[in-house]
Amino acid sequence: MHPHGLPPKASLPGIRQVIAVASGKGGVGKSTVAANLAIALKQQGFEVGLMDADIYGPSVPMMMGLGVVDQQTTPFPIIKYGLKLMSMGFLVDPNQPVIWRGPKVAQAVAQFLTHIDWGILDYLIIDLPPGTGDAQLTLVQSAPLTGAVIVTTPQDVSLIDARKALRMFEEVRVPVIGIIENMSYFMADDGKKYHLFREGGGRKLADESRTPLLGEIPIDPQVGECGDLGEPMVSKHPSSLIAEVYRQLGRIVVQESAKAAQTGNLPEVQL
Repeated sequence: MHPHGLPPKASLPGIRQVIAVASGKGGVGKSTVAANLAIALKQQGFEVGLMDADIYGPSVPMMMGLGVVDQQTTPFPIIKYGLKLMSMGFLVDPNQPVIWRGPKVAQAVAQFLTHIDWGILDYLIIDLPPGTGDAQLTLVQSAPLTGAVIVTTPQDVSLIDARKALRMFEEVRVPVIGIIENMSYFMADDGKKYHLFREGGGRKLADESRTPLLGEIPIDPQVGECGDLGEPMVSKHPSSLIAEVYRQLGRIVVQESAKAAQTGNLPEVQL
C-alpha cells in the first residue's frame, strides 16, 4: 500500500496507454461503446486490448461471440477480431453468479492486469463495471490509467450518475479524456434526427465540467443485434453510419488521450 492508503499502481510494461470506459450507472451501453471503440482503434492500425473488469456481469464474451474456455489449453488473452481480450466470462459459466466481496474482485482485476501477457499494446481499453462504489474506486486507483471516458445518455437521470463518475476520477486524480453521449438520436429514413431520450445532455455535462464532448452516437437497432450475435457493429457493418461515428470517435480519443498522457498523471510508456 502507498503511505496515503491507496493501493499500488500495477506495472504494465509494453502498454502505451490504458483507458477506462466508465459510467455512473448501468443501461447506457458502456460495454457496447468499449467494444466498438476498441475495434475502431484496431481498424486504424493500433494494437488494442480489451479487458472486461465487470466481474459480476461480464458482457465482452457474448459481444465477441465467445464463452467459457478450457484454461488448461487456452492461453490468455484470447484474440478475436484482432483484439486481445480478457474477461471473467471466459472463466465462469454465465449462469453461475460470482458472489465476491470487493477485495476479491479487486484481486481478480489485478490478476487480469498483471498476470496476463498482453504483449505490446498501443491501447488497453478497460470496460469498468457501472457505478462508483468501492470496487470501482479500487480499480481506478490500482490500474495505471492514462485517462477515462465517461459514457452517458442524453436524459437528466443518466447525467446525475455520470457526474458521480466524473467526481470519482477527480478524487483519484485520473484525467477524464472526455464524454461520449450514447443513444443520442435516431436517424430516420427521411434523414431527420429524432431525439428519443431528450437532447443535449452530453453537451451540458461536458460544458459544466469543462470536459471535451468526444462524440454523439446514434441509436441503431442493429447495434444490439450485432452484440447478441457476437460481432460488434463496427466489425460487422463497417460502412454503416454507426461504424463511421466510432471511427471518428477513435480518432478523437487518440488525440485526447495523447494530451492526457503528456499532461495528466501518467507519462506515455517509451517502448
